[in-house]
Amino acid sequence: RFDEFLDGSRVALATHFLSPVMRDFLGGYTKENRLPANADALDDIKKAGKIRIAIDLGVPPYGMTDAQMQPTGLDVEAAKALAKDWGLQFELVPTTGASRIPSLQTGKADLVISSLSYTAERAKVIDFSKGYAVLRTVIAAPKSIALKSLAELDGKTVGTVRGTTHDTQLTKEGPKGMKLVRYEDDATEAQAFLSGQVDIFSTAEMLVPQLDKKNPARQVEVKFILDSFKLCVGVKKGEDRLLAEVNKWVLANIKNGTLNGLNKKYFGSDLPELITKQQ
Repeated sequence: RFDEFLDGSRVALATHFLSPVMRDFLGGYTKENRLPANADALDDIKKAGKIRIAIDLGVPPYGMTDAQMQPTGLDVEAAKALAKDWGLQFELVPTTGASRIPSLQTGKADLVISSLSYTAERAKVIDFSKGYAVLRTVIAAPKSIALKSLAELDGKTVGTVRGTTHDTQLTKEGPKGMKLVRYEDDATEAQAFLSGQVDIFSTAEMLVPQLDKKNPARQVEVKFILDSFKLCVGVKKGEDRLLAEVNKWVLANIKNGTLNGLNKKYFGSDLPELITKQQ
């Protein structure tokens, strides 16, 4: 048998005729250190008894902290519900817009549930579940600034959050004379606007009313819509079994009303057909 051939003293004879690379490989190939052929992320999660989910707590109402400084928001509640349904302990992995995908790639998190929208570019490096919520990105500015299109951003300084879909869109589609100033997260961008460091910025639509409430004197408003996106659970590339289980969970919780309930709680409206009609 092949296993027997690789064990014991025969390895030395076999590897004598092989390249140094193959010699190292076969020399370390023993019954004790071989990995199970079907080991994957889902097995690891079940074995650990917990699931590590990356969430950005600087993007209310998806991720934020309450008055007691405890994590809350639509993404946090969805993540906790998934962990509970799977019978697992929930571990929150703090992240930012720019570090969401790297947290999967480096093994820091098992999943990302963090206002992460599907894009073709992102799909090259991670896998996406069915959509569980929606996000509209916009250009916002004070009422005194007239803006109706990307073309009118020519010659203007525009704030954005590094690694987001609106950062990517503005980089690709914005006029050549536009200057982009990138911030590490939504909270930093918001502070830059509120303090007058930047007047025009891209953001998620639901953040604009919150900024207006914090500083009414700035008279911030939505100028125009950039795009609408499905928000999906991010899964490390190639973890097909884990992705399949996440998809089952998303579809089941759309059907049973859990995800719609979260949307109504945080946005006051039902999920759109873009989400509810998914198969």
